[in-house]
Amino acid sequence: MVRFFPVLALLTAAAAGAQAADYLVYAGTYTRGQSRGIYAFHFDSSKGKLTSAGLAAETLNPSFLAEHPNHRFLYAVNEGGRGGNTVSAFAIDAKTGKLAPLNAVSSQGSGPCHLAVDATGRWLVAANYNNGTMALIPVHEDGRLGEATQVEHHEGSSVNSARQKGPHAHCVVFSPDNHFLFLADLGLDKIWIYKFDAAAGTLVANSPDSASVPPGAGVRHLAFHPNGRVLYSINELGSTVSAFHYFPPTGTLERFQDISSLPEDFHGNNAPAEVAVNAAGTRLYGSNRGADSIAVFTIDPQSQALKFLDSTSTLGRSPRHFALDPTGKFLLVANQDAGGITVFRVAKSGQLAPAGPASKEADFPVCILFYKGK
Repeated sequence: MVRFFPVLALLTAAAAGAQAADYLVYAGTYTRGQSRGIYAFHFDSSKGKLTSAGLAAETLNPSFLAEHPNHRFLYAVNEGGRGGNTVSAFAIDAKTGKLAPLNAVSSQGSGPCHLAVDATGRWLVAANYNNGTMALIPVHEDGRLGEATQVEHHEGSSVNSARQKGPHAHCVVFSPDNHFLFLADLGLDKIWIYKFDAAAGTLVANSPDSASVPPGAGVRHLAFHPNGRVLYSINELGSTVSAFHYFPPTGTLERFQDISSLPEDFHGNNAPAEVAVNAAGTRLYGSNRGADSIAVFTIDPQSQALKFLDSTSTLGRSPRHFALDPTGKFLLVANQDAGGITVFRVAKSGQLAPAGPASKEADFPVCILFYKGK
Protein backbone atom coordinates (compact mmCIF):
# COMPACT_ATOMS: atom_id res chain seq x y z
CA MET A 1 0.00 0.00 0.00
CA VAL A 2 1.36 3.41 -0.98
CA ARG A 3 1.49 5.83 1.95
CA PHE A 4 0.29 9.36 1.26
CA PHE A 5 0.28 10.75 4.81
CA PRO A 6 3.26 9.45 6.85
CA VAL A 7 3.05 9.66 10.61
CA LEU A 8 4.47 12.63 12.50
CA ALA A 9 7.43 10.65 13.80
CA LEU A 10 8.79 10.34 10.28
CA LEU A 11 8.68 14.08 9.84
CA THR A 12 11.01 14.70 12.74
CA ALA A 13 13.35 11.69 12.54
CA ALA A 14 16.58 12.03 10.55
CA ALA A 15 19.16 9.56 9.42
CA ALA A 16 22.70 9.91 10.72
CA GLY A 17 24.85 11.52 8.06
CA ALA A 18 27.27 14.24 7.15
CA GLN A 19 27.13 17.66 8.77
CA ALA A 20 24.34 19.88 7.46
CA ALA A 21 25.41 22.30 4.74
CA ASP A 22 24.23 24.21 1.69
CA TYR A 23 24.63 22.20 -1.51
CA LEU A 24 24.46 23.11 -5.16
CA VAL A 25 21.98 20.95 -7.09
CA TYR A 26 21.47 20.64 -10.84
CA ALA A 27 18.29 19.46 -12.54
CA GLY A 28 18.25 18.18 -16.10
CA THR A 29 14.96 18.60 -17.96
CA TYR A 30 13.12 17.87 -21.15
CA THR A 31 13.04 21.19 -23.02
CA ARG A 32 9.38 21.59 -23.79
CA GLY A 33 6.86 24.00 -22.34
CA GLN A 34 8.81 26.60 -20.37
CA SER A 35 11.86 24.41 -19.84
CA ARG A 36 15.12 25.53 -21.48
CA GLY A 37 17.84 23.24 -20.16
CA ILE A 38 19.76 22.66 -16.93
CA TYR A 39 18.56 24.45 -13.79
CA ALA A 40 20.50 25.18 -10.60
CA PHE A 41 19.24 25.11 -7.02
CA HIS A 42 20.62 25.60 -3.53
CA PHE A 43 19.70 22.94 -1.01
CA ASP A 44 19.80 23.69 2.71
CA SER A 45 20.31 20.29 4.35
CA SER A 46 19.57 21.66 7.82
CA LYS A 47 16.00 22.48 6.79
CA GLY A 48 15.44 20.38 3.69
CA LYS A 49 14.74 23.54 1.69
CA LEU A 50 15.35 23.74 -2.07
CA THR A 51 15.78 27.25 -3.50
CA SER A 52 15.99 28.07 -7.20
CA ALA A 53 19.17 29.66 -8.59
CA GLY A 54 17.71 29.91 -12.09
CA LEU A 55 18.71 28.57 -15.46
CA ALA A 56 22.30 27.31 -15.34
CA ALA A 57 22.66 26.53 -19.04
CA GLU A 58 20.39 26.52 -22.06
CA THR A 59 20.74 23.18 -23.83
CA LEU A 60 18.45 20.70 -25.59
CA ASN A 61 16.87 17.86 -23.56
CA PRO A 62 19.65 17.36 -20.98
CA SER A 63 18.01 14.18 -19.66
CA PHE A 64 21.00 12.86 -17.71
CA LEU A 65 23.92 14.63 -16.03
CA ALA A 66 27.34 13.62 -14.71
CA GLU A 67 30.06 15.49 -12.84
CA HIS A 68 33.78 15.23 -13.59
CA PRO A 69 35.86 13.81 -10.69
CA ASN A 70 37.78 17.10 -10.42
CA HIS A 71 34.45 18.93 -9.85
CA ARG A 72 35.23 21.53 -12.51
CA PHE A 73 33.08 20.18 -15.33
CA LEU A 74 29.57 18.85 -15.94
CA TYR A 75 28.38 16.68 -18.82
CA ALA A 76 24.89 16.13 -20.22
CA VAL A 77 23.32 13.95 -22.86
CA ASN A 78 21.14 15.83 -25.32
CA GLU A 79 18.36 13.38 -25.99
CA GLY A 80 16.86 13.54 -29.48
CA GLY A 81 15.32 16.49 -31.24
CA ARG A 82 16.85 18.77 -33.85
CA GLY A 83 20.46 19.32 -32.83
CA GLY A 84 20.30 16.50 -30.28
CA ASN A 85 21.94 13.08 -30.14
CA THR A 86 24.98 14.73 -28.64
CA VAL A 87 26.92 14.91 -25.39
CA SER A 88 27.64 18.42 -24.08
CA ALA A 89 30.43 19.67 -21.81
CA PHE A 90 30.18 22.63 -19.40
CA ALA A 91 32.52 24.43 -17.00
CA ILE A 92 31.02 24.82 -13.52
CA ASP A 93 31.01 28.12 -11.64
CA ALA A 94 30.70 26.77 -8.10
CA LYS A 95 29.83 30.21 -6.69
CA THR A 96 26.91 31.06 -8.96
CA GLY A 97 25.95 27.60 -10.21
CA LYS A 98 26.12 28.82 -13.80
CA LEU A 99 27.43 26.48 -16.49
CA ALA A 100 29.61 27.77 -19.33
CA PRO A 101 29.31 25.71 -22.54
CA LEU A 102 32.58 24.16 -23.70
CA ASN A 103 31.63 21.94 -26.64
CA ALA A 104 29.39 19.11 -27.80
CA VAL A 105 30.12 15.93 -29.73
CA SER A 106 28.05 13.21 -31.33
CA SER A 107 26.78 10.48 -29.01
CA GLN A 108 27.22 8.08 -31.95
CA GLY A 109 23.63 6.95 -31.78
CA SER A 110 20.01 7.96 -31.41
CA GLY A 111 18.35 8.94 -28.15
CA PRO A 112 21.28 9.23 -25.71
CA CYS A 113 19.81 8.69 -22.25
CA HIS A 114 22.68 8.03 -19.83
CA LEU A 115 26.38 8.71 -19.34
CA ALA A 116 29.20 8.11 -16.87
CA VAL A 117 32.71 9.51 -16.37
CA ASP A 118 35.45 7.11 -15.29
CA ALA A 119 37.44 7.60 -12.06
CA THR A 120 40.45 9.09 -13.87
CA GLY A 121 38.29 11.74 -15.53
CA ARG A 122 39.83 10.94 -18.90
CA TRP A 123 36.92 8.99 -20.41
CA LEU A 124 33.16 9.33 -20.73
CA VAL A 125 30.75 6.63 -21.89
CA ALA A 126 27.30 7.39 -23.31
CA ALA A 127 24.37 5.01 -23.85
CA ASN A 128 21.98 5.53 -26.79
CA TYR A 129 18.53 4.07 -26.19
CA ASN A 130 16.92 4.13 -29.64
CA ASN A 131 19.51 2.17 -31.59
CA GLY A 132 21.34 0.56 -28.67
CA THR A 133 24.85 1.88 -29.28
CA MET A 134 27.40 2.81 -26.61
CA ALA A 135 30.21 5.30 -27.25
CA LEU A 136 33.57 5.76 -25.50
CA ILE A 137 34.49 9.47 -25.62
CA PRO A 138 37.79 11.06 -24.54
CA VAL A 139 37.76 13.91 -22.02
CA HIS A 140 40.52 16.50 -22.46
CA GLU A 141 42.28 18.30 -19.60
CA ASP A 142 40.32 21.47 -20.27
CA GLY A 143 37.05 19.55 -19.89
CA ARG A 144 36.22 19.49 -23.56
CA LEU A 145 35.15 16.27 -25.25
CA GLY A 146 36.82 14.58 -28.19
CA GLU A 147 35.09 12.52 -30.83
CA ALA A 148 34.26 8.95 -29.85
CA THR A 149 37.16 6.51 -30.16
CA GLN A 150 35.08 3.34 -29.82
CA VAL A 151 31.43 2.47 -30.49
CA GLU A 152 29.81 -0.79 -29.37
CA HIS A 153 26.55 -2.32 -30.58
CA HIS A 154 24.79 -5.58 -29.80
CA GLU A 155 22.24 -7.60 -31.74
CA GLY A 156 19.20 -9.58 -30.70
CA SER A 157 15.78 -9.24 -29.10
CA SER A 158 13.75 -10.48 -26.15
CA VAL A 159 10.22 -11.59 -25.33
CA ASN A 160 8.35 -8.25 -25.20
CA SER A 161 7.50 -7.68 -28.87
CA ALA A 162 6.49 -4.06 -28.27
CA ARG A 163 9.62 -2.94 -26.40
CA GLN A 164 12.33 -5.54 -27.07
CA LYS A 165 12.66 -5.98 -30.82
CA GLY A 166 16.27 -4.87 -30.63
CA PRO A 167 18.94 -3.50 -28.28
CA HIS A 168 18.16 -0.47 -26.10
CA ALA A 169 21.21 0.70 -24.15
CA HIS A 170 19.88 2.47 -21.05
CA CYS A 171 22.62 2.82 -18.42
CA VAL A 172 26.42 2.71 -18.13
CA VAL A 173 28.24 2.25 -14.81
CA PHE A 174 31.95 1.85 -14.08
CA SER A 175 32.94 -0.68 -11.43
CA PRO A 176 34.20 0.72 -8.10
CA ASP A 177 37.78 -0.22 -9.03
CA ASN A 178 37.40 1.35 -12.51
CA HIS A 179 38.47 -1.90 -14.20
CA PHE A 180 35.11 -2.84 -15.70
CA LEU A 181 32.15 -1.15 -17.38
CA PHE A 182 28.57 -2.42 -17.17
CA LEU A 183 25.94 -1.62 -19.80
CA ALA A 184 22.25 -2.20 -19.01
CA ASP A 185 20.41 -3.19 -22.20
CA LEU A 186 16.62 -2.97 -21.76
CA GLY A 187 15.94 -4.49 -25.17
CA LEU A 188 17.98 -7.64 -24.64
CA ASP A 189 17.45 -8.22 -20.89
CA LYS A 190 21.22 -8.21 -20.41
CA ILE A 191 23.91 -6.40 -18.48
CA TRP A 192 26.91 -6.37 -20.82
CA ILE A 193 30.33 -6.53 -19.15
CA TYR A 194 33.47 -4.89 -20.55
CA LYS A 195 37.04 -4.84 -19.35
CA PHE A 196 38.10 -1.20 -19.16
CA ASP A 197 41.69 0.05 -19.54
CA ALA A 198 41.81 3.72 -18.59
CA ALA A 199 45.46 4.09 -19.64
CA ALA A 200 44.86 2.71 -23.13
CA GLY A 201 41.29 3.98 -23.43
CA THR A 202 39.82 0.65 -24.51
CA LEU A 203 36.78 -1.48 -23.81
CA VAL A 204 37.05 -5.24 -24.41
CA ALA A 205 34.22 -7.74 -23.99
CA ASN A 206 34.60 -9.74 -20.81
CA SER A 207 34.33 -13.53 -20.57
CA PRO A 208 31.52 -14.17 -19.86
CA ASP A 209 30.36 -11.07 -21.69
CA SER A 210 27.06 -10.53 -19.88
CA ALA A 211 24.58 -11.41 -17.14
CA SER A 212 20.83 -11.64 -17.59
CA VAL A 213 17.69 -10.47 -15.85
CA PRO A 214 14.50 -12.56 -16.21
CA PRO A 215 13.05 -12.56 -19.76
CA GLY A 216 10.93 -9.48 -20.34
CA ALA A 217 12.15 -7.70 -17.19
CA GLY A 218 13.77 -4.90 -19.21
CA VAL A 219 16.82 -3.89 -17.17
CA ARG A 220 17.03 -0.08 -16.97
CA HIS A 221 19.38 1.39 -14.32
CA LEU A 222 22.13 0.01 -12.08
CA ALA A 223 23.56 0.81 -8.64
CA PHE A 224 26.42 -0.72 -6.67
CA HIS A 225 26.21 -1.49 -2.97
CA PRO A 226 28.86 0.52 -1.03
CA ASN A 227 30.72 -2.73 -0.30
CA GLY A 228 31.51 -2.99 -4.02
CA ARG A 229 30.48 -6.64 -4.12
CA VAL A 230 26.79 -6.42 -5.05
CA LEU A 231 25.12 -4.75 -8.05
CA TYR A 232 21.39 -3.98 -8.17
CA SER A 233 19.29 -3.35 -11.26
CA ILE A 234 15.83 -1.86 -11.53
CA ASN A 235 13.84 -3.41 -14.35
CA GLU A 236 11.41 -1.18 -16.24
CA LEU A 237 9.19 -3.73 -17.96
CA GLY A 238 8.85 -6.22 -15.11
CA SER A 239 8.58 -3.76 -12.19
CA THR A 240 11.28 -5.66 -10.35
CA VAL A 241 14.69 -5.19 -8.77
CA SER A 242 17.41 -7.78 -9.35
CA ALA A 243 20.48 -8.35 -7.17
CA PHE A 244 23.80 -9.69 -8.44
CA HIS A 245 26.95 -10.82 -6.69
CA TYR A 246 29.89 -9.04 -8.32
CA PHE A 247 33.31 -10.68 -8.44
CA PRO A 248 35.94 -7.96 -8.97
CA PRO A 249 38.86 -10.14 -10.15
CA THR A 250 36.86 -11.46 -13.11
CA GLY A 251 34.17 -8.82 -13.53
CA THR A 252 31.45 -11.46 -13.52
CA LEU A 253 27.91 -11.08 -12.17
CA GLU A 254 25.75 -13.80 -10.59
CA ARG A 255 22.06 -13.05 -10.05
CA PHE A 256 20.72 -14.17 -6.66
CA GLN A 257 17.41 -12.33 -6.20
CA ASP A 258 14.46 -10.80 -8.05
CA ILE A 259 11.87 -8.84 -6.08
CA SER A 260 8.86 -6.70 -7.02
CA SER A 261 9.19 -2.92 -6.82
CA LEU A 262 5.46 -2.62 -6.07
CA PRO A 263 3.29 -3.23 -3.00
CA GLU A 264 1.01 -6.25 -3.28
CA ASP A 265 -2.15 -4.16 -3.46
CA PHE A 266 -1.11 -2.11 -6.53
CA HIS A 267 -2.84 -2.94 -9.82
CA GLY A 268 -2.14 -0.96 -12.96
CA ASN A 269 0.55 -0.03 -15.44
CA ASN A 270 3.97 0.79 -14.03
CA ALA A 271 7.49 1.45 -15.29
CA PRO A 272 10.31 1.77 -12.75
CA ALA A 273 13.08 4.24 -13.55
CA GLU A 274 15.86 4.93 -11.02
CA VAL A 275 17.58 2.88 -8.31
CA ALA A 276 19.95 4.01 -5.52
CA VAL A 277 21.53 2.62 -2.36
CA ASN A 278 22.18 4.78 0.71
CA ALA A 279 25.76 5.38 1.85
CA ALA A 280 25.35 3.04 4.83
CA GLY A 281 24.33 0.20 2.53
CA THR A 282 21.22 -0.49 4.60
CA ARG A 283 18.43 0.72 2.29
CA LEU A 284 17.68 0.61 -1.43
CA TYR A 285 15.28 3.01 -3.15
CA GLY A 286 13.51 2.64 -6.49
CA SER A 287 11.14 4.93 -8.39
CA ASN A 288 7.86 3.70 -9.90
CA ARG A 289 6.22 5.60 -12.76
CA GLY A 290 2.56 4.66 -12.84
CA ALA A 291 2.37 3.90 -9.14
CA ASP A 292 4.17 7.28 -8.86
CA SER A 293 5.99 6.21 -5.75
CA ILE A 294 9.38 5.53 -4.22
CA ALA A 295 9.78 1.96 -3.03
CA VAL A 296 12.03 1.37 -0.02
CA PHE A 297 13.81 -1.92 0.66
CA THR A 298 15.90 -3.08 3.60
CA ILE A 299 19.25 -4.65 2.73
CA ASP A 300 20.34 -7.65 4.76
CA PRO A 301 23.74 -6.84 6.32
CA GLN A 302 25.15 -10.30 5.60
CA SER A 303 23.64 -11.40 2.29
CA GLN A 304 22.71 -7.96 0.84
CA ALA A 305 19.35 -9.48 -0.12
CA LEU A 306 16.38 -7.12 -0.33
CA LYS A 307 13.12 -7.04 1.63
CA PHE A 308 10.26 -4.70 0.71
CA LEU A 309 9.75 -2.13 3.47
CA ASP A 310 7.51 0.67 2.26
CA SER A 311 6.15 2.69 -0.67
CA THR A 312 5.55 6.45 -0.56
CA SER A 313 3.74 8.67 -3.07
CA THR A 314 6.07 11.14 -4.81
CA LEU A 315 3.26 13.75 -4.79
CA GLY A 316 3.64 14.07 -8.55
CA ARG A 317 3.54 12.10 -11.79
CA SER A 318 6.24 10.02 -13.46
CA PRO A 319 9.17 10.09 -10.99
CA ARG A 320 11.90 9.50 -13.58
CA HIS A 321 14.87 10.16 -11.30
CA PHE A 322 15.78 10.91 -7.69
CA ALA A 323 18.89 11.45 -5.58
CA LEU A 324 19.84 11.23 -1.91
CA ASP A 325 21.54 14.34 -0.55
CA PRO A 326 25.14 14.04 0.79
CA THR A 327 23.94 13.99 4.41
CA GLY A 328 21.65 11.03 3.76
CA LYS A 329 18.81 12.88 5.49
CA PHE A 330 16.85 13.88 2.38
CA LEU A 331 15.79 12.47 -0.97
CA LEU A 332 14.89 14.70 -3.94
CA VAL A 333 12.52 13.39 -6.62
CA ALA A 334 12.18 14.67 -10.20
CA ASN A 335 8.52 14.21 -11.17
CA GLN A 336 8.72 14.48 -14.95
CA ASP A 337 5.09 15.10 -15.85
CA ALA A 338 3.68 16.94 -12.84
CA GLY A 339 4.67 17.91 -9.32
CA GLY A 340 8.11 19.41 -9.97
CA ILE A 341 10.94 18.44 -7.61
CA THR A 342 9.73 17.12 -4.28
CA VAL A 343 11.90 16.88 -1.16
CA PHE A 344 11.48 14.01 1.30
CA ARG A 345 12.97 13.59 4.73
CA VAL A 346 14.62 10.20 5.33
CA ALA A 347 13.84 8.69 8.73
CA LYS A 348 16.23 6.42 10.63
CA SER A 349 14.13 3.53 9.38
CA GLY A 350 14.79 4.62 5.80
CA GLN A 351 11.16 5.57 5.25
CA LEU A 352 10.21 8.83 3.60
CA ALA A 353 8.04 11.81 4.54
CA PRO A 354 7.45 15.11 2.66
CA ALA A 355 9.75 17.89 3.88
CA GLY A 356 7.92 20.82 2.34
CA PRO A 357 6.25 22.14 -0.81
CA ALA A 358 7.56 21.04 -4.20
CA SER A 359 9.79 23.27 -6.30
CA LYS A 360 8.20 24.12 -9.65
CA GLU A 361 11.01 26.25 -11.12
CA ALA A 362 12.17 23.49 -13.51
CA ASP A 363 9.52 22.15 -15.89
CA PHE A 364 9.71 18.47 -16.85
CA PRO A 365 12.59 17.60 -14.49
CA VAL A 366 14.18 14.23 -15.28
CA CYS A 367 17.55 14.16 -13.49
CA ILE A 368 18.88 15.39 -10.13
CA LEU A 369 22.61 15.88 -9.50
CA PHE A 370 24.15 17.00 -6.22
CA TYR A 371 27.37 18.88 -6.98
CA LYS A 372 30.18 17.24 -5.03
CA GLY A 373 32.67 20.09 -5.26
CA LYS A 374 33.19 22.86 -2.73
